[in-house]
Amino acid sequence: MGGGTFSLNCSSVGTNVGFMDREVFLNVYDLTPFNSYSIWFGFGVFHTGIEVYGMEYGFGAHDYSISGVFEVEPRSCPGFIYRCSISLGHVNMSPSEFREFIETMASDYHGDTYHLICKNCNHFTDDISHRLNCKRIPGWVNRLAKFGSLFSCLLPDSLESTTVKQLPEYHTYEDDMSDSESYSSSQEALENGEVDHRVLISPTRTAEIAFIKEIPR
Repeated sequence: MGGGTFSLNCSSVGTNVGFMDREVFLNVYDLTPFNSYSIWFGFGVFHTGIEVYGMEYGFGAHDYSISGVFEVEPRSCPGFIYRCSISLGHVNMSPSEFREFIETMASDYHGDTYHLICKNCNHFTDDISHRLNCKRIPGWVNRLAKFGSLFSCLLPDSLESTTVKQLPEYHTYEDDMSDSESYSSSQEALENGEVDHRVLISPTRTAEIAFIKEIPR
């Protein structure tokens, strides 16, 4: 989330990014149509994802103490309007090493720790980029969160629910996570009809999005 001069530092990215391409992109989305008005005041409300090795990774909220990190096809995160991509540098690890890295990072980003101001999707992408020894994300992307309550009066009432419940319906885990205490409790809640449809746990991957299985630190 943030604001600034959106035409700067944005680049057009082709649709055929090779799997072995090591370039790291920050994909920026408009989270709300409110951006069309707020840009005149120098800020906007954005979702971002990190694109590495042909997939995009983001962070979103749900009600459980399990991974809130998800993967999706680049520049196609459901529910948001793609704005632009920004090159942040190049990754210095193999695809398998990166996969282990992102699964380990997922243990630091549980869905129930998401916070609109303190720990949102843009904090996640900035942290990931920094740990990959790439550029930090531009300040305008998350400027709104930095100012926090100063701008809260300008936000539409629906913004927080839109942000916190931004994720599609399924939370994907591998079979070897079935004995996890968090996963089991989530499954029990599902069977009892206690789970909100936006955080429904499912053993299968959806066509659009899948949560990352975490590796405990």
